[in-house]
Amino acid sequence: MSELPHCPECSSEYTYEDRNMYVCPECGHEWLQKVDTTKDEEGKQVRDANGNLLQDGDSITVIKDLKVKGSSLVVKVGTKVKNIRLVDGDHDIDCKISGIGAMKLKSEFVKKLL
Repeated sequence: MSELPHCPECSSEYTYEDRNMYVCPECGHEWLQKVDTTKDEEGKQVRDANGNLLQDGDSITVIKDLKVKGSSLVVKVGTKVKNIRLVDGDHDIDCKISGIGAMKLKSEFVKKLL
């Protein structure tokens, strides 16, 4: 069992975890846990729908019709995209698609061109 930190407000040793927070039952103080992000950033790998590793500058193709949010445009199956950039967040890929402009795509809807 890991040792939980003492409460920074009242120094109580009876703290407990609640999701990503520590809670002190004696004074009611809550504070965020410090998360070690070095493991996530070093091990972060973006893969396409087929499991191929994607890198900045790769060329990809779209494997599913994708509706563009907020407009009537659709990115069609087979649309080729060059020079992608990988980013953190819900959408993994920043790119420019001719005829549409700047887009953010999820890696699960693309295939790497070999």
